Amino acid sequence: MGIFCERFRRLGGPRANCADGLETHKPTLWMLKTGLGRHGDDRQCSSVCRGYGRRRMSCLQDTQWFEDVQRQHETKPLPLRTTEMSGRRDGLKASKHTTYPSIDLGHSVEIGSWKVFRPTQKISSDSPLITGQMEQKIRGIWNMARKNSVTSVDVAKRAGVSQSAVSRAFSRVPTQSGVSAEAKKRIFDAAKELGYRPNALARSMITGRSKIIALLFSYLDNQFYALALEKLCIELQKNGYHAMVFMMPETAVGVEETVSELLEYKVDGIITASVELSSSLCKHCQDQGISVVMFNRIKAEEGVSCVSSDNVLGGRLAARYLIETGHQKIALLSGWAESSTGRDRQLGFEQELSDQGHSLFDHAAGHFDLAATRSAALKLLDRPASKRPDAIFIANDYMAIEALGVIRSELKLTVPQDVSIVGFDDIPMAALPEYDLTTLRQPINRMIDQSVSLMLAAIAGNDTAGNVSIVPELVERGTVANRT
Repeated sequence: MGIFCERFRRLGGPRANCADGLETHKPTLWMLKTGLGRHGDDRQCSSVCRGYGRRRMSCLQDTQWFEDVQRQHETKPLPLRTTEMSGRRDGLKASKHTTYPSIDLGHSVEIGSWKVFRPTQKISSDSPLITGQMEQKIRGIWNMARKNSVTSVDVAKRAGVSQSAVSRAFSRVPTQSGVSAEAKKRIFDAAKELGYRPNALARSMITGRSKIIALLFSYLDNQFYALALEKLCIELQKNGYHAMVFMMPETAVGVEETVSELLEYKVDGIITASVELSSSLCKHCQDQGISVVMFNRIKAEEGVSCVSSDNVLGGRLAARYLIETGHQKIALLSGWAESSTGRDRQLGFEQELSDQGHSLFDHAAGHFDLAATRSAALKLLDRPASKRPDAIFIANDYMAIEALGVIRSELKLTVPQDVSIVGFDDIPMAALPEYDLTTLRQPINRMIDQSVSLMLAAIAGNDTAGNVSIVPELVERGTVANRT
């Protein structure tokens, strides 16, 4: 049953319900838009709410309320917007309702150019003009206001620029057609006024790109990989991307399950570190349109980019340095034989010894694990001096620092007088005075730059897949003696 206000008809607006229906005789939840102005008449509503005992209500009360809203919120009255709804309650039909529950003038939220006033009481079925459908609509409107659904279009209108200018102003990556400083200031001021924040999820739905790169690590105990993770995240953010980190299980089945899970997040690419993907997983990622870059790993796989230091050359440099400093009984404490870094460093080291006319004195595997490294160090050194090596190349600094602790604390030997040590990576701890470790430096900054550049090129559709090897550098410190 409708109670229609003639005043709105005469003003050319949509047919609207009178605001009667509550004991206060005040309008309820209004959605107002600039342009209606003041009504200025005192005629009464053309009909009454028959059957509900409601008395006639003067439209002058409505006009007074509009003026109260204008003074309190410093905004012009906004015209009514009706919503087509229909439903039945108590056998009565209602349609085109615009009467809502009472409001508290002290609580409002702006949605673009709209001001929505929050209901102060639970929407009740006591009002004959409220249907179940209308109740859902009102709650939906308030939820939308609460979530602050201001869009870039609203910001563009407020700032007097195009929507594309707003997108370029908030872009972290420079575009070909930039935005002037003056326009950018207007855009940011408008965004702050409206409470606008760019919606990354909405943008990804439009562009088809999530701007998320998955980073796969199997462990972070080694300071080299913890540092690589930090630098990868920073470099990706500089280029407008964000990292999603996945810690990989040690089993092949666990790796496959984790990769399947991360693909559900629609990442734009995958960078692996301290883990290798099988050929089948690489192929699966490529079939899904996901680019793959392997950091500090080398894999002969079509369509996969790899960035690493030249580990074979690094092994050669370590052997050459120990030979040049007069060592004769040179041993190796190797890493994990299943990783390309472990294999290549061992290969280069043994090849250089052979080329220089030396043979490997002894060998033990630490598997890039502290417990295994301790056992390997004891195996190599817990013996009489005549049977001990006089130098050990240890396949990374993580194991070398553990070995130094075993040598000094458990075996009571001195470095480099009793045994010389060379590591690999040059992690920050290696330079500390208590370690002062001679090592091969991996150029981590260049490796990070290359990895991110290859990833961005692959996302852009450029065919740049291949292996990138960067020359390591020998860093001489205090763990190698000159025995010449």
